[in-house]
Amino acid sequence: MKTLHSVLETMRLENGAYTASTSGDYSYVWVRDVVYCVLPYLHTDCDRYTGAFYALFDLFRRYEWKLDIHTQQKPAYLYEHIHARYNSDLTERPEPWGHAQNDSIGLFLWGVGEGVRVGKRMFRDTMDRAILQKLVNYLATLEYWEAHDNGMWEENMEVHASSVGACVAGLRAVKMLAYVPDWLIENGERTLRHLLPRESATKDTDLALLSLIYPYQLVDRNMAKRILAQITGQLERTFGVIRYKHDLYYKDVQEAEWCFGFPWLGMCFAVLGEDEMARAYWEKTKRIVPEDGKVPELYTGGKTPNGNTPLAWAVAMTMLLRKQITKEDIPI
Repeated sequence: MKTLHSVLETMRLENGAYTASTSGDYSYVWVRDVVYCVLPYLHTDCDRYTGAFYALFDLFRRYEWKLDIHTQQKPAYLYEHIHARYNSDLTERPEPWGHAQNDSIGLFLWGVGEGVRVGKRMFRDTMDRAILQKLVNYLATLEYWEAHDNGMWEENMEVHASSVGACVAGLRAVKMLAYVPDWLIENGERTLRHLLPRESATKDTDLALLSLIYPYQLVDRNMAKRILAQITGQLERTFGVIRYKHDLYYKDVQEAEWCFGFPWLGMCFAVLGEDEMARAYWEKTKRIVPEDGKVPELYTGGKTPNGNTPLAWAVAMTMLLRKQITKEDIPI
């Protein structure tokens, strides 16, 4: 566990955020990745969890002017959305990107609410609270429940169940911390009833749907079992889990077997109280984790990791499942 924590520390920035990897291609900060990176610290006394959220609050404060505009009118272009990816100093990047990623906003809201729930000091001042409210209003303006976004994988624009679910979970989590009208949540719940267990109109299943089980615990047991059956039956591979059928990550015949899929499945089974299955996925996870703890993003064409090694998100998911199975505290 200490090795995994040490590896994750190599991607932690002075401002409290995390780069996605030490790889040059991934030496940027994604809002989504940062929140997943600090989930292992949610129930610890160290400052990693709150530090990361303070960094993200600072990011949103820097671009508060965008929130002010887009709580009044919808973005017309992708760059007008709250960006998904930033430089290490938390400034926007100029190149075109799939920035319509509503799940990252929902995840941030959920993380704030969950932090408060376990007793963490998530707000430093009234400005942080104001930002939280503006993020809620931003999702309302976007009409997230029917918004076409790029989704967790930053690709095609359509309504994604994982994005809508993240927003529903986030809005539920901050209902006692901000003004969240009931209809704002109910509209998202209605979309989920229509879409699930599909991820979208073009995907009958997707690795991103695991988020509705862990960490959000948003769906009931029967739906969770349906999602898990589809993912394990259609997407699981030898060294990881592909994100969806005909994954576009590589344009050739190779499949990208994503490493965080195994520990993520393990955490989902743990949420359902299926300890034997959780342990089985811990065994699968251990087989693909190098001795140095530098968990890759993915394997292709056999046991060959790609260049984005280590991937902070994959290291964090491995830490989470290891802690779940061994019950050992994370050494800081």
